[in-house]
Amino acid sequence: MKVVLFCGGMGTRVREFSESIPKPMLPVGDQPILWHIMQYYSQYGHRDFLLCLGYKANVIKEFFLNPKRPVFNDCVISQQFSKVEMLGEAMPDWRVALLDTGMWCNIGERLMAIKHLVKDEEMFLANYSDGLTDAPLPAMIDFLKKSGKIGCFVAVRAPLNVHLAEFDADGVVTRFRTSSETDVWINAGYYIFRNKIFDYIRDGEELVREPFNRLIAERQLVAYRHEGFFRALDTMRDKQALDDMVDKANMPWRRHNGGPDRPA
Repeated sequence: MKVVLFCGGMGTRVREFSESIPKPMLPVGDQPILWHIMQYYSQYGHRDFLLCLGYKANVIKEFFLNPKRPVFNDCVISQQFSKVEMLGEAMPDWRVALLDTGMWCNIGERLMAIKHLVKDEEMFLANYSDGLTDAPLPAMIDFLKKSGKIGCFVAVRAPLNVHLAEFDADGVVTRFRTSSETDVWINAGYYIFRNKIFDYIRDGEELVREPFNRLIAERQLVAYRHEGFFRALDTMRDKQALDDMVDKANMPWRRHNGGPDRPA
């Protein structure tokens, strides 16, 4: 199953990095978050990736066009710097399409731009490329298949630091609580679509607005509720938390690093 990764965002909330590199290239440990996300799909056998590029597309292209990537790996250099030996885990066997889908395009436009590359796929996967999870992908795919619907997204509980306010017409606050006190679910940006999704997108539309509203009107969109690990890389605090997890070899998004279905 092909995996569409939206990699064109600017990541303005992590401006310390995003002025020099696109958000999917923000490092988590010693690899970009994009690499971790691709490893997540790869461990389930999905190794055909379509990267929808935009902001600083050249940075992502250079990363994949340099097969040895010594900047992100331990290595040994010899023979007067002409030979580079990579240390650590072997390079993955992936097929990666690097597709410049425009600097200012939204997610819906980027998806439409690669429509012809998934036209023969009954179903395909898609991702915002800015968050990590241990959600069980095979169960998610089976959930959509059994539902008979067109689209599915992973829903996770809102972060505990989200504060929810209720107020009256005069602006007087009547209730103030954290998201942990209520049943609030958010879109984690992990998607599974049937090819029919393209029938619901018009030119220039953002994916989760008009197209999703059309799906909702026809009861064709389902949410897979995931109670396990999810963390988006939205702030420097998120980056630090993810870096700490990698430093401690606690990577739930990787099954052989303590994630779901870990082999005995």
